Amino acid sequence: MLAALSDQFLRYVAVGLAAAVGHYATLIGLVETEAAGPVVGSLAGFVVGGVISYLLNRRFTFDSDRSHAGAVPRFALIAGAAFLLTGFLMHAMADWAGIHYMLAQLVTTGIVLVWTFFANRFWTFGT
Repeated sequence: MLAALSDQFLRYVAVGLAAAVGHYATLIGLVETEAAGPVVGSLAGFVVGGVISYLLNRRFTFDSDRSHAGAVPRFALIAGAAFLLTGFLMHAMADWAGIHYMLAQLVTTGIVLVWTFFANRFWTFGT
């Protein structure tokens, strides 16, 4: 059981890395071109990463047979909560505490990663 959970979490992390590339590329692109501040840039990146995450996690991580009609609303709810958590954490760290936006994003990513793994494992994809 623990070995299977560990393997699944490693696959989730691998998918998370792919999603993070989309997220961070969007964040950095928007902030460095001054198209958006760190919070808006992070949230835009979150949406890009979310699409990547759903598509890859559905098959590669959880091998779910739940229909898209059943999984997408659940994933969207978890992603929505994670989106709000991301916004709050980035605002608290980058705006209130004055932490560099990239360090704030790294900490935020770690917190959101663990929470969403368990939420998606047990509820979204029902494994």
